[in-house]
Amino acid sequence: MKLSANFELFELTKSQVADRKGIPNNPSPDHIDNLKSLCINILQPIRSEFDRPVIISSGFRSAELCIAIGSKPTSQHSEGKAADLEIPGVDNMELAMWIKNNLNFDQLILEFYKDGEPNSGWVHVSWAGEDNRNQTLRAVRDDNDKVVYKPW
Repeated sequence: MKLSANFELFELTKSQVADRKGIPNNPSPDHIDNLKSLCINILQPIRSEFDRPVIISSGFRSAELCIAIGSKPTSQHSEGKAADLEIPGVDNMELAMWIKNNLNFDQLILEFYKDGEPNSGWVHVSWAGEDNRNQTLRAVRDDNDKVVYKPW
């Protein structure tokens, strides 16, 4: 099912963990509507700007899949409102800065990026429509290896 000019539903629901563990990862019609909005308002503008494939490492996740990977079942991923992504050949900081400066989003997290290492980490971005917060964060690990979210 096509969600926008360059994005298909399967790209936003595929999961190696779900496949390996036999976890269903099937979005409801409401989830699919959210994924369409995410594609139209966030992912498609990114694809059009950079004119390169956008690799989605995580899109929709069922509550069961969220738990299996150590995420919360209340994650925006479980609502079809978020995606983790990269663009091969584009520095993740450059990608995050473009999103920050050009798009209306709910949450933008530059996750585990290391300055000077353009392929490190990934970009998490979400769309909540009228409720968008335009919140920008960086995810890092502290001295105890705990994930910490810092304002960016």
